[in-house]
Amino acid sequence: MKKFKNSGVGFLLFFLTVTFNSSLAVLLYSLIKEQSDGFISIVLIMFIFLSASLCATIDFIRRKLTVDKPVKEIRDATKKMANGNFNIQLYPSSKHGTSTYDQIKVDLNILASELSKMEVFKTDFISNVSHEIKTPLSIIQNYTKELGNKSLSEEVREKYLLTLDVTCKKLTNLVTNILKLNKLENGAIIPEYKSFNLSESIINQILSFESIFEQKSIDLNCNIEENVFFLGEESYLEIIWSNLISNAIKFTEPEGQINISLRKEFNKIIFTIQDTGCGINEEIGQHIFDKFYQGDTSHSHEGNGLGLALVKKVIDIIGGTISVKSQKNKGTTFIVEIKE
Repeated sequence: MKKFKNSGVGFLLFFLTVTFNSSLAVLLYSLIKEQSDGFISIVLIMFIFLSASLCATIDFIRRKLTVDKPVKEIRDATKKMANGNFNIQLYPSSKHGTSTYDQIKVDLNILASELSKMEVFKTDFISNVSHEIKTPLSIIQNYTKELGNKSLSEEVREKYLLTLDVTCKKLTNLVTNILKLNKLENGAIIPEYKSFNLSESIINQILSFESIFEQKSIDLNCNIEENVFFLGEESYLEIIWSNLISNAIKFTEPEGQINISLRKEFNKIIFTIQDTGCGINEEIGQHIFDKFYQGDTSHSHEGNGLGLALVKKVIDIIGGTISVKSQKNKGTTFIVEIKE
């Protein structure tokens, strides 16, 4: 509507200008029509020349203000963005900002803001990846060097080898999660949708952590509805269950409790996992799905901050939702809802 209004105003101004000049020419001719043809011709030619010069000057000034100036601002802004400088702010030429150029400026401001966020995120991502990889590599380098010491006792040597094994597994897990997340975000993993027993899939994931449950003496209570089938990519869903169960175990103290349930409700499948762990406060809760974010640094050695980012990405892909309820020092509950 605004574009139509602007076009109408421009058309009206052009129409009035042509009408005014034509009317002025007719009026001038009526005043000198009794004169000789040569005189009339000279006067009319001079009038046309002056009128055209005036219109051209006005149009030149108009173009400088309404076209050339905003185009130059836009070009300068795009050059800055092309060189990696996203700290730009373009202002509309008028208060209402209804012209096409003003709309382009608004769009460029939004684009620059989003690109700036992406640049910060990329920098943080590279920094975090470098840190996460550098730490285990340093451990591997140091312990490998120590293992070359022939005076080490067998007990110490075994201890060093165990540390190396754990560190290598952590590094492998980090690289695997980065690759998975990258493939998911770029759509490189092509899902193979088929109907499978979701109940059995979750039970198998729980059983894979059986030894850890026993080590920490965690009281596990499961309420899994039988034969809940889902049409989708099973490996996608396994990422969700594996990371949520692993996360619950990580933050639950020995002899704590974890409750896992799965049920169908109308056309939805609801998975719930509740622990009696340390819980999270509201500020941390706003960032738990961000890559590499680790709110509880006391457990940072047990993960790399990518698990919940993977979970959120998979849930977004399958069109589900995930919510979290938590109280500090009382535990956390994750609720995943997906359409059947």
